[in-house]
Amino acid sequence: MAAGDLARSFQDEVTCPICLEFFTDPVSIECGHNYCWACLSQCWGESEPKFSCPQCRETILQRHLRPNYQLGNLVELVKRLRLPAGPAPKGQPGCERHQESLKLFCQEDQTLICVVCDRSQEHRAHTVVPIEEAAQEYKEKLQGALGLLRKQLKKAEALTSKEKEQTTEWQRTVQAKRVTIAGEFNKLHTLLKEEEQLLLQRLAEEERETLQWLQENVSKLSQQSSSLQQLIAEIEGKCQQPVAELLKDVKSTLSRSENMKLQGPEPVSTDLQDGYKICLDLREALNRFAVDVTLDPDTANRYLVLSEDRKSVRHRNRRQALPNTPERFVTYPEVLGAEGFAGGRHYWEVEVGDKPEWELGVCRESVSRKGESENSPRNGYWVMLLRDGEYEASTSPSTLLPVSARPSRVGVFLDYQAGEVSFYNVTDRSHLFTFTDTFSGTLRPYFYTGYSDNGANAAPLTIWPILAQA
Repeated sequence: MAAGDLARSFQDEVTCPICLEFFTDPVSIECGHNYCWACLSQCWGESEPKFSCPQCRETILQRHLRPNYQLGNLVELVKRLRLPAGPAPKGQPGCERHQESLKLFCQEDQTLICVVCDRSQEHRAHTVVPIEEAAQEYKEKLQGALGLLRKQLKKAEALTSKEKEQTTEWQRTVQAKRVTIAGEFNKLHTLLKEEEQLLLQRLAEEERETLQWLQENVSKLSQQSSSLQQLIAEIEGKCQQPVAELLKDVKSTLSRSENMKLQGPEPVSTDLQDGYKICLDLREALNRFAVDVTLDPDTANRYLVLSEDRKSVRHRNRRQALPNTPERFVTYPEVLGAEGFAGGRHYWEVEVGDKPEWELGVCRESVSRKGESENSPRNGYWVMLLRDGEYEASTSPSTLLPVSARPSRVGVFLDYQAGEVSFYNVTDRSHLFTFTDTFSGTLRPYFYTGYSDNGANAAPLTIWPILAQA
């Protein structure tokens, strides 16, 4: 190997691949490559989430820069030896026209030139700078562009992540609504099928009763027709007899003909009875399970006032002198329905009006009446509520309910065997929420009025009368 090549190879080993200058404070990274500490720090930036080698692109797990003191000593040795540069280094060819090193950069032509080119007519009026200066200038511009691009990349990645999260959330929302729609239609199909069977059974009974009356009329008329035919035949035969035979018992024959009176059929109505209205509305289907719910005064908090018919309850700020029985709620303005359900299907509606706070649903009969507890299924409560302008289901954690129209009346449907408690907005006939659980023991209607709040929430909760279908 020639001395110039050897010197150039030695210089290459102590040259930073980023700044193309001798190493300053050289450091090594995990892949084995070396860089100036300042160059690598600037290249990586301060807030990069992960790092990679500028040469081999290998991912660096930790930002650990290990000082390379031996390499730093070699740099100092090369500087002291002042090794000759020799021909133009690899990657930096000489000027093809003048055979000189390309040490200058023409700003206008954006090309490398030699010192002879700089004095030529072609470049004399151009701005020419040393290649090191030009490289540093453009390196700074590139670093600036790189910084902007990295910021845009970071923003793009953040936006992508946000969009993916929004996509996932949207898919979850759609799936939940899909399940709700399917469940509600399945419930409606079941109720409609039962309604169909009920109407068909009722129609069959009416058909049987009416046919029985009609058939009895036909039977009676047939018997009368047979008697008439016999008498007619007898009289016709008598008319053909000789005079002596004709007059024999003629008076008896005439008497029997006079007494033969046709009895008309009993009137039978063939108009179908009312009550065969085909129900295609869920609420009308639910009305078949309507129950007459009343409030239990023995469970009412002492700040609650019940109406005489026990269909309405409101909160007032003055406590009543009522005994503190084991059944009575003492902590919050709560009251239970008097009816208990240990099976079957039951539906009732409650007028909530414009009250800003309330809770409705069912609870176990065995819930504690004296202490504080969260109204959640695990504590024996299946309720929905309005508080601070938001409708919620008392799941753990609570579930916010999207309500398109503010309900002034809420329907509660308990299907004990199916383990479901469903809530409906009677105002726009929409489904609000359904709890699914396994019930045991007796469940009772639950009412929470909220506090009157100086009259802002003084309106009552009122159980709405529903005429159950027979």
